[in-house]
Amino acid sequence: MTEPVRLRLEGLDCANCAAKIERSLQEAGFQSASVNFMKREATLFGDAKRAKAVISKVEPDIRVTEAPEDGRPEGVPHPNRIPMLMSIAVLLFAMGMILKYAFTMNTLPVAGIFTIAYLLSGWNVLKKAVLNGIRGKFFDENFLMTVATLGAFAIGEFPEAAGVMIFFMVGEYFQDLAVDRSRRSIQSLLSLKTDVANKLVDGKVIQVDPENLLPGDQILIRPGERVPVDGVVASGTSSLDTSALTGESVPRAIGEGDAIFSGSVNLSGLLTVEVTKRLRESTISRILELVENATARKAKTEQFITTFARYYTPAVVGLAVLVVLFPPLVLNASFSVWAYRALILLVISCPCALVLSIPLGYFGGIGRSARSGILVKGSNFLDALAHLSIVAMDKTGTLTKGVFQVSKIEPQYGFSAEDLLKYAALAEAHSSHPIAVAIREAWKGPLASTRVDNVEEMAGSGLIARTGEMEIMVGNDRLLHAQDIAHDTCHVGGTVVHVVLNQVYAGYLTIADQVKDDSAEAVWGLIKLGIRKIVMVTGDSPDVAEAVAREVGIEEVHAGLLPEDKVRVIEALRSEADKKETVAFVGDGI
Repeated sequence: MTEPVRLRLEGLDCANCAAKIERSLQEAGFQSASVNFMKREATLFGDAKRAKAVISKVEPDIRVTEAPEDGRPEGVPHPNRIPMLMSIAVLLFAMGMILKYAFTMNTLPVAGIFTIAYLLSGWNVLKKAVLNGIRGKFFDENFLMTVATLGAFAIGEFPEAAGVMIFFMVGEYFQDLAVDRSRRSIQSLLSLKTDVANKLVDGKVIQVDPENLLPGDQILIRPGERVPVDGVVASGTSSLDTSALTGESVPRAIGEGDAIFSGSVNLSGLLTVEVTKRLRESTISRILELVENATARKAKTEQFITTFARYYTPAVVGLAVLVVLFPPLVLNASFSVWAYRALILLVISCPCALVLSIPLGYFGGIGRSARSGILVKGSNFLDALAHLSIVAMDKTGTLTKGVFQVSKIEPQYGFSAEDLLKYAALAEAHSSHPIAVAIREAWKGPLASTRVDNVEEMAGSGLIARTGEMEIMVGNDRLLHAQDIAHDTCHVGGTVVHVVLNQVYAGYLTIADQVKDDSAEAVWGLIKLGIRKIVMVTGDSPDVAEAVAREVGIEEVHAGLLPEDKVRVIEALRSEADKKETVAFVGDGI
């Protein structure tokens, strides 16, 4: 299948215009054509030159160009000229209203003031109406407003004519501000992409565009750098900050053979990574594509209003014609009175508010969500939230902070709690891992007087530190088995750090995640909103999960789950819900 053609639509400033362009392209034979209002882009299969001609015919003010390869949405600042013209028009309108009604002046200068205000605010509408009329396209919002306002001038209602155009201009301006703000929110996600990758070629490091990396290439990722593309660790160990992708605040330890995803940040070690996917197929590109194309997934309300607008304007014009002709011809009523009423009908029936506000409402919701770190894949998913009835929540990083603290100290074989905590803190003295930070914070005594000579990291299990004549092992149960340390504490609930001093098991520390301050409030808030069931699904141990659930007010808990187990729980909840009800999962792990 051929690659789709992507066209940049510079100057596309309303959702209704985007819908008209999309409809015209489809009517011209581009069956798969879609227009993304957020990105100001048209995507289609076929002849780009013919598509440009179709777009220019529908919206001559829009400049059509080839979209750049990186697909970044256009970030055009709002023109300063518009607020200035709008301010002058509003000022003139206010002046005219004061002269006309406060000083009862109804002279030619007053009419002139309203006329200037009308032209300043309505020039674009008038121009579009004339150009569309020349091309035979009469029935749109520009035509309605032009006919209604010129008719108002014809019967001497100058304030009404100027007022309609000014209110429309103000509405358009604030719509543009909202759209630009949403665009900026979504564009900020592009910071997750990197512009440069360190490619290894014959032992040398060459900086290249990540777009040019191919599967099988090897790249170097230094501490502090963002991962450019998906790959597998060929050599090195480190920890990754994956919060931008998963929301999980606890860094993930990785080593040789582990998968690594674009958008995450390398925190500590030097990594050599073998590329497994091209940039366009990598994780961060797929996430950005979901958000950038969110407006293409229209809610049923949006789909209805787009279709409705096609027939609404002709119907209103036809009705206005009946209003102006039927009473005078059939009932012998005053023609001027009913002409005025027909013009009122045209003004109040202008579809702009309907056609613009509904897509803009959804678009604003997507943009506001992005600003809060929530990626909404389409307005249909916003609609789904209206039918939400069951919420399943992950624990770590969702209900809890992902910030650990020592909750329990269990010394064994004659060691004291003070020795256990002190030596664990000493071994973790130079580590930035959240668990290490929690241990050091729990030990409030000095560490500087004791020097750590050597620290050996054991990937995925812990570390071995040596200080003077003391060897300290700190890690999980795998470390104990790997080093053949005798112990009888393999099955301890929660996050456990075992401590070994000179090959003798000294005991363990239990590390607990802190519950977020507003988790209980959030759970209660969902219940007040009408969510009938809230459950916890977590990979953590049952005792830890139950304790957190009691604290935040969740009654049903599913613990000790792998990702596929969480899927099965969600599927069971979906089968339990009614057809119209929605089930939401909050967190990561699926």
